[in-house]
Amino acid sequence: MDLATRRRRAALFLLFLVPGLSISSWVTRTPDIRDQLGASTAQMGLILFGLSVGSMIGILSSGALVARFGTRPVMGAGTLLVILSIAVVGAGSMLTSAPVVTAGLFLFGAGMGGGEVAVNVDGAEVEQITGRTVLPTLHGFFSLGTVVGAAFGILCTAVAVPVEWHLAVVVAVTAGMFAHALRAIPGAVGKNRDEGRRIGGGTAPTRAQVWKDRRLLLIGGVILAMALAEGAANDWLPLLMVDGHDVDPALGSAVYTGFAAAMTIGRFGGGFLIDRLGRTPVVRASAVSATLGIAVVVFADSAVLAGAAVLFWGMGASLGFPVALSAAGDSGPDAAARVSLVAMIGYVAFLVGPPGLGFLGDHYGLRAAMIVVLAFTAVAIALAPAVGTSSAPPPRAPDAAVRP
Repeated sequence: MDLATRRRRAALFLLFLVPGLSISSWVTRTPDIRDQLGASTAQMGLILFGLSVGSMIGILSSGALVARFGTRPVMGAGTLLVILSIAVVGAGSMLTSAPVVTAGLFLFGAGMGGGEVAVNVDGAEVEQITGRTVLPTLHGFFSLGTVVGAAFGILCTAVAVPVEWHLAVVVAVTAGMFAHALRAIPGAVGKNRDEGRRIGGGTAPTRAQVWKDRRLLLIGGVILAMALAEGAANDWLPLLMVDGHDVDPALGSAVYTGFAAAMTIGRFGGGFLIDRLGRTPVVRASAVSATLGIAVVVFADSAVLAGAAVLFWGMGASLGFPVALSAAGDSGPDAAARVSLVAMIGYVAFLVGPPGLGFLGDHYGLRAAMIVVLAFTAVAIALAPAVGTSSAPPPRAPDAAVRP
């Protein structure tokens, strides 16, 4: 691996770390923000609806933006929105204004929904260039960010640091990371200048045509289920433990930290397992682990048992997203379009799905609402073979249409 590729990979590590730090900082303070706003579970669902709307705008526009401008400007704009969003959420908490918090989550959704698709497209190309399993490690840095952010959030909660001061520190740190990282990302990656070029004796598909690929849609089903499992925990786990298992807010945040730590371990160890066992058995085992963990959290009345089961939930949810993206990248020609499609499906589940659980939770309780997530992860067990190595010839090294 040459020096430029090493720097590029390190920059991607930081660009995955930033949203992890940001989202866990919001999540660990949701009980405090909920109390400051005086919001019910349903009202918190409405506040999170801002995240859904922003996410849909970012996700639906990301593929076209990457195709037109390349990954660098799209991930740059998206990361800036993520950083700005945390500042807006902090201001909303200080002003006890639900609309301002909602606006901050809208910005977060737009930034992450658009920018993270671009980061994943760039990461998939690094994986092809190096010939190594890279995406699980890259996503591991997102999870590492959630662990660090959650630990800092627990500390701030325990010593009663005001939410706005806590989030201001997060904004300053992530802004510095972003400024350092973006310089190492090359331009023109992901641009689709010549979709009619010949590849392997055939014509590369357009971005609309990849939707007709049955295997790609099955891969999308895997990522939808596993991203929903991850996103549900990121948005609701502290409140799920507080409201569903009667633990105090600091302990609820600690349980979320355990989830994030399990995600991190799973992702950093995932490359080793995938290279030796293959994608299908790893994803199937992951889906089984997530299903088991969620089932115990939902149906067990013991807070201790539920807290331990969260580790199975986290380990299980850790690899579905990055492995599905790797599978999409080598499922056929025009890897950028394929990764973009599957990433969009994943981020719809990750960012848009969990707010809907709030409305179910208001009527039936958050534990009962998680049965929906349980059903999806159970389906992912059956869909796991879709992520196996394609029988088609492996994709060649990126050509001029996506080369920096």
